[in-house]
Amino acid sequence: MNVSAKKLFGYLGIVLVLLFIGLPLFWILMTSFKAKGDIYTDPVSWLPPTWKTANYLDATTRVPFWTYLRNSVIITAVLAVVKIILGVVSAYALAILRFPGRNIVFLVVISALMVPSEITVISNYALVNSLNWRNTFVGIIVPLAGVAFGTFLMRNHFLSLPFELVEAARMDGAGPIRLLTKVLLPVSWPTLSAFAVITIVNEWNQYLWPFLMSDTPDVAPLQVGLTMLQNNDGVTNWGPVMAATVLTIIPILIIFLALQKYMIKGLTTGAVKG
Repeated sequence: MNVSAKKLFGYLGIVLVLLFIGLPLFWILMTSFKAKGDIYTDPVSWLPPTWKTANYLDATTRVPFWTYLRNSVIITAVLAVVKIILGVVSAYALAILRFPGRNIVFLVVISALMVPSEITVISNYALVNSLNWRNTFVGIIVPLAGVAFGTFLMRNHFLSLPFELVEAARMDGAGPIRLLTKVLLPVSWPTLSAFAVITIVNEWNQYLWPFLMSDTPDVAPLQVGLTMLQNNDGVTNWGPVMAATVLTIIPILIIFLALQKYMIKGLTTGAVKG
């Protein structure tokens, strides 16, 4: 197979991936501008016959959309800050510091990556309920604050840095905090950005645990709020639901587009050395 054929297959693969990813998003966007009668048509109409913006007004007024948005921002921001700090500090300890059982601790962290979060739902629910944390931000945030992936990513990145950099800083009298904040973190922004983007996206999209923990709109995030737009009689008006979905996607899409180049660079450099 010559080079041109390989490139052709490569471009074909990219097109197929874009279709699989882009078509559902395009359908959501177009549906958000359709009237209810235009959604259930045979044959299916991709473009709305008449463009309706009323779905967006309906989505933001029928339910307390802005309260849900505020809650999502609070939960995501707090979890992102907590996870980034814990991930960086724990990765620094596992990569740079020397202490007995360091490798065993790292194996425990890796093991946590292999355990589906759904397995711990029942035990976490019982614990949070016993602490009277249900329907509070604390009850939503604390059980989600585990940071195994971030520890793994940042540890591998720190190990990939030249050890001479660490030794030179120590010879200059840098302590652990100064070594981390003044030497390691300034050269770790790509990987740290990747860690931040992945964390923000994951926490923004959390549904199951916030759904179990929130009884009122006071603490429920957007993903839970979207279900409130659906009717229980099986005749949901999908226009407002899709409009709310578009509004939910936009903030995280902006963050991803702004940091995507750092994310790609961080993922390709942060996990090279194990």
